[in-house]
Amino acid sequence: MDQTQPRQHHDIGGVSAFTCRAIDKEPHALSDFDREVDALRQILGAKGVMTVDELRRGIESIPEADYHRLSYYERWIRSIADNLLRSGVVAEDELAAALDGIGPAPLETRA
Repeated sequence: MDQTQPRQHHDIGGVSAFTCRAIDKEPHALSDFDREVDALRQILGAKGVMTVDELRRGIESIPEADYHRLSYYERWIRSIADNLLRSGVVAEDELAAALDGIGPAPLETRA
């Protein structure tokens, strides 16, 4: 890794601000939402619509404030939605109509 480049907000390994927090080591069950997001990612991968690398790039491009506000699988679904919009698989109005009344957070346009 090039030590001269600044860290990105998603690269928090060893950052003291995060190492002072206790790690929750208790096992936890996945929620229905978590399983649905994972299933969607697997289907998109199996159909050749989106790769894991695209998922990761999308997660890493989430703005810092949103990145730290979202849960693990919320980051995934945001990346999935952004990738589907960018690739033209889903139009913004289709996504907005599908989400109408479901979620509070509108999608932001990112570079």
